[in-house]
Amino acid sequence: MAWFRGPVKRLAPWLPLVVATGLLAYTSIRAVLAKLGHPGASLDDAYIHFQYARAFAEGHPLRFQEGEPLSTGATSFVWATVLALPYAIGLHGASIVWAAWALSFVALGALAYETFALALPMAGRGAATGAGAMTLAFGGFTWCATSGMEVVPFAWLLAFATRRAAEWTEAPARRTASELRLLAGLALVAPFMRPEGAIISVVLACAIALRPRVKSLRGNGEALGVGALACAPNALLMILTGNATSSTAQVKLLVGNPYAEMPTAALTNAHVLLTQILNGEVWSAEFLPQGGATLACAGLLAVAWRGVATKREFRAVAVLVLALGMFVPCLYVTFLWNRLRYLWPFAPGWFVGLACLARVAGTLASRLDARAGPTSTVLLAGGMAAALATRLEWVIEDVAQSASGIDRQQVSLGRWADANLPANARIGLNDTGAIAYFGHRKTFDIVGLTTPTEGKYWVAGAGSRLEHYERLYATSRTSLPTHFIVYPEWMAVDAVLGRVLHEAVVLDSSILGGQVMRVFDARWDHLGSGEKPWTAHGEIVDTVDVADLESEEAHRYELLAARDGEQVAVEAVSPDGNVVVDGGRTRRTRERFVLNVPRGVNVSVIGRVQAETDASVELRSPMGFMGASVVAAGAWAEVEFELPARLLPGAITLEVVSRGARFTAFHWWLVTSRRLTK
Repeated sequence: MAWFRGPVKRLAPWLPLVVATGLLAYTSIRAVLAKLGHPGASLDDAYIHFQYARAFAEGHPLRFQEGEPLSTGATSFVWATVLALPYAIGLHGASIVWAAWALSFVALGALAYETFALALPMAGRGAATGAGAMTLAFGGFTWCATSGMEVVPFAWLLAFATRRAAEWTEAPARRTASELRLLAGLALVAPFMRPEGAIISVVLACAIALRPRVKSLRGNGEALGVGALACAPNALLMILTGNATSSTAQVKLLVGNPYAEMPTAALTNAHVLLTQILNGEVWSAEFLPQGGATLACAGLLAVAWRGVATKREFRAVAVLVLALGMFVPCLYVTFLWNRLRYLWPFAPGWFVGLACLARVAGTLASRLDARAGPTSTVLLAGGMAAALATRLEWVIEDVAQSASGIDRQQVSLGRWADANLPANARIGLNDTGAIAYFGHRKTFDIVGLTTPTEGKYWVAGAGSRLEHYERLYATSRTSLPTHFIVYPEWMAVDAVLGRVLHEAVVLDSSILGGQVMRVFDARWDHLGSGEKPWTAHGEIVDTVDVADLESEEAHRYELLAARDGEQVAVEAVSPDGNVVVDGGRTRRTRERFVLNVPRGVNVSVIGRVQAETDASVELRSPMGFMGASVVAAGAWAEVEFELPARLLPGAITLEVVSRGARFTAFHWWLVTSRRLTK
C-alpha cells in the first residue's frame, strides 16, 4: 500500500480546496439547470464569445459571421479562442456553456490557491489561508464563473502572473531562461485576455528590470522586450483593422467619447467605486458586506507594512498594483454593467490586503498575549471570509434567475429568428450575443461591438444613428437590417421600426436591458424626407444636417457643451401634410457652424427647430446681428434669415442664439433667394 499512501499524502492538502470549489460549482450549476432545464449563460455577452468561438472553429476568426468584415466585439480574444476547441469537437448550441463552466470553476479553484500563495510570504499561513477562503467565499467570482464569461480565468491569470513576478525578484534560482520565457508568455497573453492585462505585463517587465537575469545590455533588453508585449494586441489591431483599440473599447471608453468631460468623469467613477462599490452599497450589495470600504483600504496599507516587514517590497508593490487595477475601468463611460464584472478580476489584490491586515492585527494582539496573536489572525481572516460567504445564497439565486431571464428573452428570440425569418435576413440588434448565436442570421449591431462601423453613431445618440442610416440607405442599402430585434426604448429611432412580428416579455430579471424586446420589420421608406425645408426656397447651396456626424464635421459644427442623451430622432408631419423624419440635438441655447456662401447671389438661412417654450432665435455672424425670428412652443418650425448682400463669398461662421428657451436644432440650410442684376 506504500505506492498508494504517497500520492494520497501529496494530494491531501488540496482536498479542501477541491471540495469547496466543486461544491460551489455543483450548487451554482444545479440552480441554473433547475431554472432552465438545460445549460445557459447569465450574460448575453457570453454568447458573443461563443459566436466568436464558432467563427474560430469554422475558420473565419474575428469575423462575427462568415463573409462579414473583421470585428473585435469580444471582451477577450483569448477566451473566445479557448472556447473554439470545445466548439470544434461538438459542443454546439447551449452545450458550449458546459465548457465555459468547467474552465471557469477550475480557474476559480486555481485562483484561490494563487491568492493564498501571494499572501503567504507577507501574511503567514493562517491569514493566507483566509485570503484563499475569501476568494472562494466571494460571490462575485461565483456569479462570474457561472456567467460563461472570462472574468475568473482572467483573474487567475493576473494573480498567477503577479506571483511569478514577485518570485522572480525574491529567488535567484528562479531567474532562468525557461522562467523568462514563461514570464514573457504571461506578458503576451494577459493583454490579449483583456486589455487591462497590460498592467501585469508592465509588472512582469519591472520585475525583470529590477532583477535582470544577466547584468548586461542583454538583461535590459529582456525587460524592455517583455514590457513591449503589453502593446501587442494594439499593434495587431492596428494591422488588422487600422485602429489600435477594439470596437468594444471604442464604445465604452471615456477617451474619445464626445460628451465625456475628462478627467471629471473618470474621477466621478472612482469616487463611486471607493465610496459605494467597495462599501457594499447599491450595485455591490449582493456581493460585499456593507461598510467594508474602510477595512479594504486599511488592507492596502497593511500590504505596504508587511512588505517592508518581510523584506518583500516588490511583492507588496505588485499586489498593490493588482488591487488598484480595479480603478482602470473608471476610464469607461460606466463600469456598472453586468454585475460589475469589469472590477472583480482585481479583487484578489484586496483579499491579500485583508489577509495582511489580519496579520497586522494579530501581531498587535500578540504584544498583549503571545498566544493570542496567531489565533486573532486566523479568526479575523476567517471572519472576513465568512462575511463574504453570507452573500452566496443570494448570489446563486440571482445568477440562476439571470440565466433564466437571458434564456426567456434573448435566447428564445434567437431561436424564433432561426425558425421564422428568411435565411437572407439581416437583424439589427442592441444585444448581439444570444440572438446572433442561436439565430444563425447575419446581424447589424447598432451598438457597434460586432459591427465596428456603428460604434461612434451609437455613442453620439439616436439622431446620429438616424442620419447615419440615411447615408447607408443612399450608398449601401444592402448593409442595412431587414429586421430589428431590439428594446424599442434603447433603439430610440421609431421611424425605422415597422410592423411588430414577435416579442419576448420578461418581468422578473434585472440583468436584462428591458422587460420587452420586440421583433420588427425594418422600415426605411421615410429616410431622406427631412433633407429639404418645406419653407419656399431657391436652390440649396449648403446644408448643415444637425446630428449627422459627417455633415457636422464638414461644417465645423460645435457641440458647445452638448451632453449624452441630448439627441432625438423625430417623425412628424410637415405643414404640407407629408411625413418627415429628422435627427437633431436637444437642449440647445447656441449653435455655431460654418456655411459656404456662393458668389453673385443673395442667400438666406433656413433652420428647422423646435422650442420647449416660446423663444426668440437670433442669427449672428462676425459682422454682428443678422436677424431674429420667433419660434412658438410645440411642434417643429422653420425660421428664415436673409443674409446681407455685401457678404463676401466663401466660408462664414454663423451663430444662432436663443432668447428665452432651449431649443432642438435639426437642420440649417443656405439657400438662394434671388439673383443680383448686373
